Amino acid sequence: MDLTLDLVVRIFLAAVLGAGLGIERSRAGQSAGVRTNMMIAVASCLFTFMGAEVFSAGGTAPQDKARVAAQIVSGVGFLGAGTLLQTKNKIRGLTTAATIWLVAAIGMAVGGGLYLGAVFVTVFAFVGLRALAPVSDRLSRAAKEDHQLERQQKKQRKQELRHWWGAEPDDEDEHVTVED
Repeated sequence: MDLTLDLVVRIFLAAVLGAGLGIERSRAGQSAGVRTNMMIAVASCLFTFMGAEVFSAGGTAPQDKARVAAQIVSGVGFLGAGTLLQTKNKIRGLTTAATIWLVAAIGMAVGGGLYLGAVFVTVFAFVGLRALAPVSDRLSRAAKEDHQLERQQKKQRKQELRHWWGAEPDDEDEHVTVED
């Protein structure tokens, strides 16, 4: 196959696969959606293709094709870190960050000519993200309820000890934190 046509096929497949996972992230209401995931897959595919086909062509110096892959992984790690939000005791965006990392790997697989593997991983990830979302939600709710119960029990024990020692409740028990 002509090198240009081969690149076009790879870029198109990477775009479709990246957009597919981006659709799932958009439907889940996450920040990195269709366009972001599609661009990550296309860029990873192009970098991988260039590392394998363009940069290694000609010259007598030894070529390390793994360098391009390593730079994609570190660059995508920076993008993934940008999707993470940390509040008092909660981190949001971890699945989106992991998806960005996966989409880059899918783009790299397509760029390296591993079409079937890239399609399989995309379908597997899409099904996994969709099928496990309700399970993850249930586990999160259960953990939150357990945490609230523990806090209530701790507060009750504290009040019982104060009552036993004859101490008055202090303002700390009545403190309310307002967050935007």
